Amino acid sequence: MENQDPAVVEAVKASGESTLEKATAKAKEKIDQLLNVSLNIAVTGKTGSGKSSFINALRGVSEDDDGAAPTGVTETTMKATMYEHPIVPNVKIWDLPGIGSPNFKADKYLKEVKLDTYDFFIILNSERFMQNDVMLAKEIKKQKKNFYFVRSKIDNDIRAEEKKKGFDEQKVLSLIREDCQKNLTELGDPKVFLMSSFDLDKYDFEIFQNTLEAELPIHKRSALLQAWPVCSAASLEKKIKMFKGMIWAASLASAGIAVVPVPGLSAACDVSLVLLFLTRCYYAFGLDDGSLSRLSEKVNKPLLEHLAKSKFASAIREKTIARLQVSAALVAVSSAEYFASLLPGLGSVAAAGMSFGTTYYLLREGLNELANIAREIRKDAGLDAI
Repeated sequence: MENQDPAVVEAVKASGESTLEKATAKAKEKIDQLLNVSLNIAVTGKTGSGKSSFINALRGVSEDDDGAAPTGVTETTMKATMYEHPIVPNVKIWDLPGIGSPNFKADKYLKEVKLDTYDFFIILNSERFMQNDVMLAKEIKKQKKNFYFVRSKIDNDIRAEEKKKGFDEQKVLSLIREDCQKNLTELGDPKVFLMSSFDLDKYDFEIFQNTLEAELPIHKRSALLQAWPVCSAASLEKKIKMFKGMIWAASLASAGIAVVPVPGLSAACDVSLVLLFLTRCYYAFGLDDGSLSRLSEKVNKPLLEHLAKSKFASAIREKTIARLQVSAALVAVSSAEYFASLLPGLGSVAAAGMSFGTTYYLLREGLNELANIAREIRKDAGLDAI
């Protein structure tokens, strides 16, 4: 250190930290966007169209789970009711009052349900779309919001038709779609998505997801991808790719913490960030008990046992143990970070580098392990080819 010019050291140090501060500020913005950006989805339609079941399916909950939207043959929604996604609380799905009244006034309705609250509208119907649906869509369009027509309960139609001689599923689906679109001609040629709330991996759910993703503002897309159920191998891979692209930001956010010379601070923040990030991955990939139990029941195979193969999945399921395990991995570097941050010159930048490396390694290993478990489960369930 004797031969170093103090002025040069300070200049390099200032330059290094300035660059790091800019990078970490950008990284924190990205992570905040991933974890906190709001997405408000409005679901409306006439009584009996299956709004509550659809909302429960989007949230990944069963009808008898705590916090599920109540279902029933009579109208259970008299005012706009908000349901947070159980794991991604920044995603909120709103069950709006039915629109089946003969005296329905679209402009008054949108004012009452506070139109500006929602990012887009899903207009649901279990039969053909009627004039009230068209009136509502026109008013939403006038306010420069997006709307999507979803024809629900397709599984019921297929069950009824498959008993008939010469049944052709694709022909039935085409006829239903054409019948729905007949009443929507004055809106141009809007898409109608055919869906079953009890079988999201069939029919148009994936096309619907891709359409929403393409039409949402870029900063809202990560919220949709985290919250939306896995409906295919492609949708799983899209989620994996998104989270992989965020590892650098999470690691840089950790690097910014390391610049502060307080023993244990970086380790503690790393643990919190690692657990939060990987927990989001865990639920987004459909590895939670609820999702796997429903899938096991559907395919009649035990699937929860796959989680035992993953130390990260086990750590997420046992949150207290997880903190101890991850902290143990980080505590060895926390003291080193502290002393490195006190070194002249580039000590703080070096400490940040150590924190970045530790966090990056844990996130990369954890994400890859969870992704592989999710792929294995889909194959074992017979959903994807082996």
